[in-house]
This record gives sequence, C-alpha cells and structure tokens, in this order.
Amino acid sequence: RASTSPLLLAVFVATMGNVTGRIAADLGIPGKSWPTPRTTETEFAALTRSDGNLGRATFGAGCYWGTERWFANNLETKRPGCVRATSVGFMGPEPPREGEFPTYKEVCTGRTGHVEVVQIVFDETKCTYEELNEHLYTFHDPTTKNRQGNDHGPQYASVVFAHDESQRKTAEKVKAKVQRALDAGEIADFAGSKVHTAVEDATVFFPAHEDHQRYLEKRPGGYCNHRRRFSWEGVKLGRM
Repeated sequence: RASTSPLLLAVFVATMGNVTGRIAADLGIPGKSWPTPRTTETEFAALTRSDGNLGRATFGAGCYWGTERWFANNLETKRPGCVRATSVGFMGPEPPREGEFPTYKEVCTGRTGHVEVVQIVFDETKCTYEELNEHLYTFHDPTTKNRQGNDHGPQYASVVFAHDESQRKTAEKVKAKVQRALDAGEIADFAGSKVHTAVEDATVFFPAHEDHQRYLEKRPGGYCNHRRRFSWEGVKLGRM
C-alpha cells in the first residue's frame, strides 16, 4: 500500500482548512464566539456612564474588522476582563457638520476625512490605557502611511483618537517608545523606519452598520491584513 508523505498531508490539511474557512466566511457561518460580550448600539453608548471604572478608547489601524478582532478577541483572551465591549465605525479629525452621518461606501472613497476605527470600552482596574496603546502597535504597521497591506487610502490611517489630555500624553509616550525600539532595530517587521501614527482629539463616533460589527467573529475566514508583528516581551529599549 502506498504511503502518504507527512509533508503532503500537512499541505492538504492546511489547504482544506483555508478553503473551509473561506466557504464559511462567504456563507456567513459563525465562528467561535469571542470572549468580549456583544452589546447593542444603545448599550455600548451607555456603558461608561453606568460604571466609573470603565474608560473609552478609539483607534484606527487599517480595516476595522481586524482591529476589532485584535482587541475583542486576542487581547481579551490574554487579559480577561480588560475589554468590556467594542464597536467599529468612523471618526474624523474635525467636528462633523450638522446632520452628517457618513456611510461605509462614502468613507471608502477617501474623500470624507473619516477613518475606520474601533472604539473600545475597557475596565481600568484590569488594564491601562497605555497597555491598549502598546497592544495597538503589535498587529499593524504604523510606518506605512494611510496603508495596511492591500488597503490604501486615508480611511486606513494609523491613528489614536484621544478622549482627553491624559490619553493624548499617553498616546504620544507610547508612539515615542515604538519609534525608539524601531530605531534600535528591536522591531524588524515594519516596512518603514518612521512611525506615522497620528494622535488626534476624539470627535464624534459614527457606528458602522450591524453586519460589520464583529465581522470576523461571524466570518472567521474573512479578509484581514492584520497579524502579529512583534511582542513587547522581546523589546527592551522601547519599554524605557
């Protein structure tokens, strides 16, 4: 009886896994539930008003599907209780005009000035705002301005929207740590040599439509440009 090469078997299993994931994504078959609880739009907006230990953070790091997964799934798995809720949507550096509510298609033109973001409600007794900022840099490339992989345009900018002066100072501090680590050669998986992440004042958050909320939880094999780029445990200079 002919035997199957272990290498060929591994390739077959990996290929079938990818095909299955893509089929599941196309059909909208739910994947494994993420540890962060789901909330309605109304519940999400009210969370920080109901608990004084909860803070709010807003980040742009390319396509918001993947950004949300890296907080609602990956970070919450590592730090249980840290991420209480997430919502994807849009935010611009300028206050919106009266009656303005940008749609996904409008933002995708790159002409509205809005960025795809994830807004996070986090428990300040479980993790700090600084730790959220540090996590942000581990899964996207902040050196490719207005681009993450195949996704091009200002809507994919790397940006921290600070909700107060304390958050702004923390965001600038972490950005500087990343730049020092990059200059020292401690981060090797970024395409460029300069961190282009913008730090802006938070304005109005416009939630995206329901199908895009927790998109990669519902479609685990869906499109995503994010991946682990480095671990802070291996960075010395950047932690200073």
